[in-house]
Amino acid sequence: MTHLTATLWSALPDDMHHRGEPSAWAKMTRPDQPMHSFLEAAFFDENGNLWLSDVPYGRVFQVSPSGDWTQMHQIDGEPHAMRLAPGGRRIAVDYKHGLIELTGDTSFEVLSAGAPTPFLGLSDMTYGPDGALWFTDSGRTSLSNPRGRVYRWQDGDLRLVLDCVPYSNGIAVSPDNAWVYVAATRANQVWKFSTRLPDTGMPMVGTYLQLSGGLGPDGLACNSHGWLAVAQAQAGRAYVFDAVGDLLAEIRLPRGLWTTSVTFDPTDPTRLFIVDAQFGCVFTCQIPAPRT
Repeated sequence: MTHLTATLWSALPDDMHHRGEPSAWAKMTRPDQPMHSFLEAAFFDENGNLWLSDVPYGRVFQVSPSGDWTQMHQIDGEPHAMRLAPGGRRIAVDYKHGLIELTGDTSFEVLSAGAPTPFLGLSDMTYGPDGALWFTDSGRTSLSNPRGRVYRWQDGDLRLVLDCVPYSNGIAVSPDNAWVYVAATRANQVWKFSTRLPDTGMPMVGTYLQLSGGLGPDGLACNSHGWLAVAQAQAGRAYVFDAVGDLLAEIRLPRGLWTTSVTFDPTDPTRLFIVDAQFGCVFTCQIPAPRT
């Protein structure tokens, strides 16, 4: 296992910092603390642009390969994550509204608010190689209220997959489309289950990783090698595990503890990007390939 330190790649420009009254989400999650942004859900598009969601102020940013920031959307909502769906649609999970499509600079359409049971408060999302959308519904769940959920949305069909997670958060699908990984943040665990769901009922689930320290795992990401990256919330670090769960690298941030999101460079699967929400920064690190 390798210990690494990430380097700063880009930071939210000062003129994009929110300077007004903290939002209701900011007051709920960080009471009495100033919050100019809270960046989550990093991913790259096919042109090499990095996308980020700013949860408390309803914003979605695009960062060019050279590090230039552009605000693409600002809605009356709390978008925890956004992804580009097949065909280019901008689908987001929003804590306030549910599963939505961003249709303009400030407009959106609600695709599902949860049925028959309303969502608790959506948290993260990912598309599998087969086009299925997997997303998490954490609300304010925890070990004392372990009813966080995982859903699959495919061909307009919404299926409840799990409803027993102590704060379901980051989610990733293995590159062979065999496994789903989900962060059970308040248990400090990453769970794993098969994408081949039973016809009825819930899949068998196991603890894939047991972590320690910080708040627990937040964002997850897989690369083409089958490695799993984990952002360890409120610990200023991320981990990378190989396809069988052995730890390849622990990466520390030089600044910030609110590690929220990770994503691999699609053109270089050994290069990891790590998001810190405390200072609105994106860091990067090269992960050495394991010896064979």
